[in-house]
Amino acid sequence: MSDDDMMYDDDDEYLDDDEQNEEEEEGVEIENQYYNSKGLIEDSIPDAIKSYEKVIDLEEGEKSEWGFKALKKITKLNFQIQKYEAMIERYRQFLTYTKSAVTSNYSEKGINSILDLVSTNPTLDLDLVQKIYDLTLKTLLEAKNERVWFRTNLKLAKLLFEKEEYGRLGKILRELHKSCELEDGTDDQKKGSQLVDIYALEIQMYTATKNNKKLKDLYHKALEIKSAIPHPRIMGIIRECGGKMHMAEKEWEKAHTDFFEAFKNYDEAGNPRRIQCLKYLVLATMLMLSNINPFDSTEAKPYKNDPDILSMTNLVSAYERNDIYAFEKILKDNRKTIMDDPFIRMYIEDLLKNIRTQVLLKLLGPYTKIRISFISKELNIPSSEVEALLVSLILDNKIRGSIDQVNQQLELDTAKSSSYWKYRSINKWATQIGSLTQSVSNKLTV
Repeated sequence: MSDDDMMYDDDDEYLDDDEQNEEEEEGVEIENQYYNSKGLIEDSIPDAIKSYEKVIDLEEGEKSEWGFKALKKITKLNFQIQKYEAMIERYRQFLTYTKSAVTSNYSEKGINSILDLVSTNPTLDLDLVQKIYDLTLKTLLEAKNERVWFRTNLKLAKLLFEKEEYGRLGKILRELHKSCELEDGTDDQKKGSQLVDIYALEIQMYTATKNNKKLKDLYHKALEIKSAIPHPRIMGIIRECGGKMHMAEKEWEKAHTDFFEAFKNYDEAGNPRRIQCLKYLVLATMLMLSNINPFDSTEAKPYKNDPDILSMTNLVSAYERNDIYAFEKILKDNRKTIMDDPFIRMYIEDLLKNIRTQVLLKLLGPYTKIRISFISKELNIPSSEVEALLVSLILDNKIRGSIDQVNQQLELDTAKSSSYWKYRSINKWATQIGSLTQSVSNKLTV
């Protein structure tokens, strides 16, 4: 190698080092600019935004992690000062950085932080939120990032459910379903986890809209999926909605089973929803006229004395004793924990009818005629409600008799009344025991 060649190589190496140093200096300058911008936020957000924009300028067209971080900050700060148009423009620019400037996981975290910010603002116009999500989903589709696209769409669907935007929600759910279908239109069982997530949201939607026909179909489909082990919280949602569906159909035992499964899943997930579900379990137990105390189970026992559950525990106790006065007092004194729940409130009349029926049947035993005013006093309800209850029990063949509205009394048909024959049999049995006792006594005397 000639001396000239040697000189050329040395110069070339020197130039490479110089360029490298220059790049390092530029990197330090960008980093310093970023942290200087961060220090301006407390004093002036507009000044901080301008400072962050200089980070983008220093990149000179080369997308870097610092530009990604700066644009994320600019987007959030514009949102904070309600400059939504500027925010959307910067967010659009930010999304271009997610394709190459940072790793997939890092970009997903950045996207989610912005989506969470806009999703949790209750005053923000939903159309604006939808626009931000649409921009995100379009970018994810272009990047062919199906996993993050699905999760982002699911996040949007949950937001629309919370906002009760069922029309928009239905459209998103159809898109999500399509992404989990085979070419013949059937569910791809390999995507069991995604399907369970979709079904859980659909089930919640149909529960809220009281569409029991579609709810029942989806409920069974969700339980038939065996190719996935869903998160216990998701199964808690499905089972809770199933319990509510069965309650609407007055299938108390099936509701009891579902609420118990929902409670166990929420408990496993550490989800606070378990307390509410335990209340529903207690409600179903009373409606199915079960002698089993729901707090006897290993899973429920630790919550027996929980402040939010104690009122339901006392309600069960009064219910088992057929103590109407105590039952109604507990309802009155615990309005917040019991009656303020719309779902529980929906079935309180069924509970009251059950307990009044039990007390009434016991009350009628020895009588052939009984005044409605007397029943009214014993049941602690107006005479008009006593009449309505008696009519219901007569139609259900639980008592045989007729109402004398002139004399305001119930006349029992003792020839057919089940209550009459029940007490007549007891009296006959008692008489026979008395005769037997007397006979034995006479023999011993002899």
